[in-house]
Amino acid sequence: MPPGFPGELIPLMGMVTGIVSMVVIGVVIVKVAQGQVGQAIARRLNRGTAGGDPELREEVIELREQVGHLEQRLAESEERLDFTERMLTSGKKEASSHG
Repeated sequence: MPPGFPGELIPLMGMVTGIVSMVVIGVVIVKVAQGQVGQAIARRLNRGTAGGDPELREEVIELREQVGHLEQRLAESEERLDFTERMLTSGKKEASSHG
């Protein structure tokens, strides 16, 4: 086969195409990261680590406290319900044994 035969160029062109594609993809990613989209993503990430809005933080703390109180009230209500069920079932057992 003489040099420069198309069969030898096909693998070379495939490698060149892959390299060019990777470079183009890399450039696009860098441009997007430096653009408005990248800045928005950076702000979103920083907001999570920097603490964010103090008013929002206070509201979250208050809501967590309210959830804690509601969980406690629910647990107390469940205990009362269990007690009531035990009393009702024990009353039915006594009534059936007498009747």
